[in-house]
Amino acid sequence: DVYKRQVLTRNLGTDRFGVLTLIWALIGYFNLFDLGIGRALTKLVADRLGSGRDSEIPQLSSGAFSLMAVLSCLGALALALISGWLTGTVLNIPGDLQNEATQAFYLCALAIPLIVISAGLSGMLAAAQRFDLINLIRIPLGLFVFIGPLLVLPFSHSLFWMTAILVSGRLMAVVAQVLICLRVFPSLRQRWSLPELGVIRKLIGFGSWMTVSNIISPVMVSMDRFLVGAFISVTAVAYYATSQEAITKLSFIPSALASTLFPAFSASFAGDPERAKLIFNRGVKFLFLLQFPLTVLVVAFASEGLSLWLGDDFSQNSTHVLQILALGVFVNGLGGVPFALIQAAGRPDLTAKLHILELPVYLTLAWLAIHRWGITGAAFAWTARICLDTLLLFFFANRFLVIQWASLRKMLPATGFGILALILSFMEFGIAKLILIFLLLAVCLLIFWHQLLTREEKALFTQWKFASNPKSP
Repeated sequence: DVYKRQVLTRNLGTDRFGVLTLIWALIGYFNLFDLGIGRALTKLVADRLGSGRDSEIPQLSSGAFSLMAVLSCLGALALALISGWLTGTVLNIPGDLQNEATQAFYLCALAIPLIVISAGLSGMLAAAQRFDLINLIRIPLGLFVFIGPLLVLPFSHSLFWMTAILVSGRLMAVVAQVLICLRVFPSLRQRWSLPELGVIRKLIGFGSWMTVSNIISPVMVSMDRFLVGAFISVTAVAYYATSQEAITKLSFIPSALASTLFPAFSASFAGDPERAKLIFNRGVKFLFLLQFPLTVLVVAFASEGLSLWLGDDFSQNSTHVLQILALGVFVNGLGGVPFALIQAAGRPDLTAKLHILELPVYLTLAWLAIHRWGITGAAFAWTARICLDTLLLFFFANRFLVIQWASLRKMLPATGFGILALILSFMEFGIAKLILIFLLLAVCLLIFWHQLLTREEKALFTQWKFASNPKSP
C-alpha cells in the first residue's frame, strides 16, 4: 500500500490522484442501491436454513435479485445523467481533468449493478455462515481495487482506463460469487422462477428501514471528502483521503466481527437472550483489546509514518487528520456491536431514525469545521459524529438487552492507563515519550487481560471464536 500510493501520487499528480480517491469513494457507496434487500435476504435465508426450509431459498433469491437488478440499473442511469454536473459544477476539478473525470464517472455507473448483485450474493453466503468463502473473494477484490490502477500506469495515466480495470475486477468477483453460491446452495440450480408478490413484500418490509441507513450512513462516512473537494480543492481531498483510507483499513477487524455477530444475534436474541448478552459483552471487550493498542500506536507515529510513506509534504498536511480519524475509527468499531444487535432484533427503524437525526447535525458541523480548520476540521466533525452515534447505539441496545454494565465497567481502570498513553501519543516524538507510551499501554492491556476476561474468554480470544455458544460466561 505504501508503494502503491507513492507510485500513484508521483505518476498521476495530486489533482488526478484526488479525483481517483473520489472514484474509490463512489464505488464504495454503491451498495446503497440495494435498498436493504441484501441484508433482508441474509436474515430470511438464515431463517429458512435454520428451520429446514431450504426449498424456499430459490424463491427468495429470485425475488431479491430481481429487485436488486431493477434498483441498481436505475441507480446506474441516475449517476450517468448527473456525472457531467458533478465533475463540472459540484466538485472543484481542474478544467483539463473534467472531461476525463466525466468519462470515468460514466464507467462508475456501470459498476453499480455489479456491486449490488455482489452484496446480495455475499449476504446469502453470510446466512450460511460461510465467511471463509466470502473472504476468499473479498480479500483479493480489496487488494485489486488499489492495485488495479497500478497495472494501468505502464500504458496510460487516464482515469478512464483505471476505472475500467476497477469495473472489470468487480465483474470477475460477481462471476466467482455466482459459482460459489451454486455450490453452497444446490437448490439454486433449479430453473429460475418469477418472484412471488408475498416474497417481494417480505423483502421490502424488512429492508425498507435498512434502506434509509444504507443511504444516509455511507453519506456521512464519505461525504466529508466531497465537502473538502467542494469547499477547498481536489488537492486537499488527496491529503485528506490518503489519511482516511489508511486508517479505515483498521476497520477490517470490527467489520469481520460484525459480519459474524449479526447472524449470531439473530439466532439467539429471541430464544436465548443470555447467550445474546454474552456475545454482546465479548464483542465489546475483544474489540477494545484488539483495536486500542493499534489506535495508540497510529496516533503516536502518525507524523513519522506519513513522512516515510508519502514524504514530508503529506506528513505536514495530514498528520492531525490521521490522528483524529484514528480515534473515530476506534469508537466506530465498538459501535458495530450494538448496531448488529439492534438490527438482529428486527428494529432497523431505530438505526435509520438515528441516522436521519444525525445527518443535518453532521453536515452543519462539517461545513463549519471545514471553513474554520480545513481538512483537520473535516476529521474532527467525522469523529465527533461517530462518538455521538456510538453512544446512542449503546443506549438503544440496552433497551432490547439488559447489558452487563458491571462487567464492562471493569474496563475503566485499564482504560485510564490507555487514555494517558493516548494523550502522550499526541505529543512530539521522543525516546522518553516512546518508552512511557509502551509502558502505559502494557499496563492497560495487562489489567484488561487479567481482570476483565474470564478463563474461557481468554481461550476463545486466542482461538478467534468470538461468538461461540457456551452455557456460562
